[in-house]
Amino acid sequence: MNFFLRLGAYVLHPLLMPLVGTLLYFIYTPRYVEIDIAKSRLLAVVIITVFIPIVTFFLLRNLNLVSSIHLEDVKERKTPLMLQSLLILLIIKMVFDPQSSAEPYYFFVGILFSGITALFLVFLKFKVSLHQMGIAGVTMFLIGLSVHFQINMLLWMCVFFIANGWVASSRLHTNSHTYPELIAGFFIGFIPQLLLFNYWL
Repeated sequence: MNFFLRLGAYVLHPLLMPLVGTLLYFIYTPRYVEIDIAKSRLLAVVIITVFIPIVTFFLLRNLNLVSSIHLEDVKERKTPLMLQSLLILLIIKMVFDPQSSAEPYYFFVGILFSGITALFLVFLKFKVSLHQMGIAGVTMFLIGLSVHFQINMLLWMCVFFIANGWVASSRLHTNSHTYPELIAGFFIGFIPQLLLFNYWL
């Protein structure tokens, strides 16, 4: 059980959530999207939201700005969250546009608002759960896709709600977060996606 709970923090790492949401969009969109275009955009998302943050983490660790990938100290979160917000902004400007790809475009806008909110809370010395924020945001986006495309995705919804519980249990088990930090993370990830439904649903 200990291994299973710890595994949740890695399998459902917040760095992977933008990619998961993008994959869900390309899998279920009824619109015709050329395979090459879908691959190029997925590759861009992987590079910008996964590879660059990982490389940046090692650089920050060598500069003694962070001590571990878990960012346990609230002060260590400032620089990574600032950089992540800039990278998400890059995706919004360069990868997706609101005319041809409204769904993933506003998905990343929601991620940007969540990231900026988490950054603001860092300055208030509050360590929101980024894991919970990430999985909650993707869950809300999945619900939006189901409604928007009129597709029965109930099974996926159940999987993602279970994943929310897995993440929360994992973070509590490792004493990484408190209940208020997890609850805040859930709503900070969930609410921006919900509010942005007005622009693409």
